[in-house]
Amino acid sequence: MITRILVLSYYYPPDLSAGAFRAQALVRALVAELGDQLQIDVVTTQPNRYHSYTADAAANESISGVNVRRISVSSHQSGFLDQSRAFATYALSARRLVTNSRYDLVVATSSRLMTATLGAILARRCQARLYLDIRDIFVDMLPELFSVNTGKLVARLFSPVERWTIRQAARVNLISPGFSSYFNNRYPNKEFSLYSNGVDDLFLSSPLFTAQMPVAKRRKRLRVVYAGNIGAGQGLDLILPELANRLSQTVEFQVIGDGGALHKLERELEQAKVRNVVITPPMRRERLLQAYHEADVLFLHLNNLKALQRVLPSKIFEYAATHKPIWAGLTGYSSQFAIENIKNVALFQPCDINGAVQALETLRVQPTSREEFVRQFSRSTIMQRMAKDVLHTSSCWH
Repeated sequence: MITRILVLSYYYPPDLSAGAFRAQALVRALVAELGDQLQIDVVTTQPNRYHSYTADAAANESISGVNVRRISVSSHQSGFLDQSRAFATYALSARRLVTNSRYDLVVATSSRLMTATLGAILARRCQARLYLDIRDIFVDMLPELFSVNTGKLVARLFSPVERWTIRQAARVNLISPGFSSYFNNRYPNKEFSLYSNGVDDLFLSSPLFTAQMPVAKRRKRLRVVYAGNIGAGQGLDLILPELANRLSQTVEFQVIGDGGALHKLERELEQAKVRNVVITPPMRRERLLQAYHEADVLFLHLNNLKALQRVLPSKIFEYAATHKPIWAGLTGYSSQFAIENIKNVALFQPCDINGAVQALETLRVQPTSREEFVRQFSRSTIMQRMAKDVLHTSSCWH
């Protein structure tokens, strides 16, 4: 008997997004579990994660029992309104695509809640069970993204949407154990699984990173690389201008990425007359590996927001796999995770310039073997376990 699964992921490779790579890894793990006994339809978008990054992708693609359908959405600058319009196009098109289709299970991986809600709607429509993979707590973040009154109002509007969505699911996975207290308090009768992000196989197979690699060639200044989203959640504009000026004689920063706060960061750097920060557009992961290899230190920063104390950034796993020193402004669960699991990481409180400078001074600028971490958090191993969990949620397994 063929098991039919609908996978909803707003981003999917070749788009650049932690959610995209996670969705692809899960699909591959599902295929590895059931092979030709499985039919998967992935409904996603044409690459649109970053305005500055484009990639060619077929609107319809079928490989080994996996059908990927990519919906064209309007380009956006990562603003709330233009992203909402783009998602509305995706949701309406997805609904039309699956009309009259039958599925045993709908899987939705979601950071901003609405893909999860779309999954709940389509699961009811297809009379299928629902598996949710929650990558962020949207309602918890809203009050800090807007002014106080607006944020509270928007959170009150979306709170019942979240409640309805979570209650429709047969199974809910939380990507960060830090989310557990929030969801257990709000949904005490619900059981949650915890399958986190992990180290991608691309990093395991790269010849650029070995624990025995030589120390990078001496330069006049340390090369510090940040790679990832440049948004309100990262708060780079709140720390990098002053930090770069403080370290202008000893550190050069390369920021690789794009996002809704890019222009704000550029403006702050210009006003502060910073000369030791270079901003590079998002790049394919193969080129990104080379940038990591050429770095002396990898930099990570989360904004000083209460909601971010629960998250576990996917970038932590990527950075740790390189054996490079990690310099990070983290708090809450992500800070605890780094302390307990990652060697040669220097932590400071988000947005704390003095703390960042002091933390850098404690860092050993040399390769550090993290083989145990890589084995424990291999993405393929995590996704293999998650795929079994997904399949057991399907009605065909009951």
